[in-house]
Amino acid sequence: MCGIVGYIGDKQAEDLLLTGLKRLEYRGYDSAGLAVVGNGGLRVEKKEGKVDDLRKALSNGSMEGTLGVGHTRWATHGAPNDVNAHPHVSSDGAFAVVHNGIIENHGVIKKKLKEKGYQFDSETDTEVLVHLIEEVKREANLSLPEAVQQALTQVVGAYGIAVVSREDPDLLIAARKGSPLILGVGDGEYFIGSDAAPLVEHTRKVVYLSDGEIVTVRRSGYQVRTIDDEPLDKEVHELEWSLGEIEKGGYDHFMLKEIMEQPDALEDAMRGRVRPAEGEIVLGGLHQVWDQLRDADRIIIAACGTSWHSGLVGEYLIETFSRIPVEVEYASEFRYRDPIIREDDVVLVLSQSGETADTLAAVRQAQSRGALCLGICNVVGSTIARETDAGVYLHAGPEIGVASTKAFTAQVAVLSMIALKLSKGRTLSDAERKEHIQALAEVPDKVRAVLRQSDDALESMAQVYRYASNFLYLGRGYNFPVALEGALKLKEISYIHAEGYPAAEMKHGPIALIDRFMPVVFLAMKDSTYDKVLSNIEEVAARDGSVIAITDEENGELDELCEYVLRIPQTKEFLSPLLTVIPLQLLSYHIAVMRGCHVDQPRNLAKSVTVE
Repeated sequence: MCGIVGYIGDKQAEDLLLTGLKRLEYRGYDSAGLAVVGNGGLRVEKKEGKVDDLRKALSNGSMEGTLGVGHTRWATHGAPNDVNAHPHVSSDGAFAVVHNGIIENHGVIKKKLKEKGYQFDSETDTEVLVHLIEEVKREANLSLPEAVQQALTQVVGAYGIAVVSREDPDLLIAARKGSPLILGVGDGEYFIGSDAAPLVEHTRKVVYLSDGEIVTVRRSGYQVRTIDDEPLDKEVHELEWSLGEIEKGGYDHFMLKEIMEQPDALEDAMRGRVRPAEGEIVLGGLHQVWDQLRDADRIIIAACGTSWHSGLVGEYLIETFSRIPVEVEYASEFRYRDPIIREDDVVLVLSQSGETADTLAAVRQAQSRGALCLGICNVVGSTIARETDAGVYLHAGPEIGVASTKAFTAQVAVLSMIALKLSKGRTLSDAERKEHIQALAEVPDKVRAVLRQSDDALESMAQVYRYASNFLYLGRGYNFPVALEGALKLKEISYIHAEGYPAAEMKHGPIALIDRFMPVVFLAMKDSTYDKVLSNIEEVAARDGSVIAITDEENGELDELCEYVLRIPQTKEFLSPLLTVIPLQLLSYHIAVMRGCHVDQPRNLAKSVTVE
């Protein structure tokens, strides 16, 4: 959701910034722009559309200069167009600002600035911030860093900003509150990024800015301070990502690459943690708080989107194996409904990016009530990783496609590990635990088998179903959340309306929709709910519905009832979501490709939702 890249050094900034913006495209955006300082001037170019449109607009003349900022905008205030695109420039043309987030009190500030004679060309809250900085600088005769710092004390809301000025070609300013920013540290050059993607080809050394921090960067070095002007000594971290991990590697789309990476991602998530020979699970990130987690009266899982679906699987897993009550909450609702949180509760949050605004708000609310707060996220050094009391990294590698795939399976794998570790001395004997842990260790190879078997069949199915207007996804038990996830994937990237339901709920409304043109996907593994799911399949078939079933590789009972049957390897019932979700991801992908949809950057969506 919006992207910022900045550079100061001895290289020409234009190409470096454009390449950085291309690497941030996955975050979702509708316009792009650059501001470069050089030859005593500040040049700004911005364009509705993609980064390639901006590049074409720049083809008539280069932007000479070794200092600059770039931005990809996901529209919040004002339509996506050239005027509302960033950067925005002060009325005297002295400095330019790019901004992620939302200034909630922009209306009040704008009114006051208008009374002082400021004019506004755009509909954005960002232009309000620019003129506020300008007014603070003029009125108090402050330097630009001082003016930025003072102005930010007056705004309410979320921001990640970067500022450059023609009056000081050796100065780059950046600040954050609620919207992530990273400082990349090179040799006499420095970078700013919304995340690591635009930085990894230049440096592996980064400083993670925290909320309420501002950094002033010169070619000779940088200084981080709080908005209240307290100097800080920030640790420099080493990035785990490599350039190869954020490139497509020969695949047509990042989404397909990430689907195919899932066996390796699962192995990486389990490496050193799942020990089948010993019958043990080792989770170093939870070691210091394990007694509190084990003895919790209640676990609350808070998440959004795909991570919420992972949390639902986690509810089944943890309650089954530990008998600790679990509640799964939409983080966006949890933060506002004044939930009952006790000091002996554990709040577990899930977020691929570790920057999801609503999930981060849930963390802060839980901690304010005295609860232990744990995080499961993928991005090392992310805000949720830093602010939770303890947690587990997924180690799934960067996920660039907006529609999450490998993060879902990695989250389910980590939740499976937590559940199995909690089972010790409770629901499973030592022999049973060892058997279950061995089954978990075998999942990556079974996912490889699903990927080998499914792709051609799913391409054939996609040829048929790409014209559908609606889909139903039905499952029971552990596979009910997978039905929700399958439906979400389809609507996210193919724009086909799809809904997931518990299979038993079909008779309470959705069955009215069944006809020849309504594809219904059943998750029909031969588990404890199979007979009930089989009855649901027969009910749809009797109404001439078009049935797709995912079942065990040895099950031949469904061939006469279903138009398509996809078979996957058998596994323990609690691990089936890690296998059943794979064909649903691939089906969505192939349908989207055949419909001509932009798979990696679906319309209106953003990878990291850093505003409400």
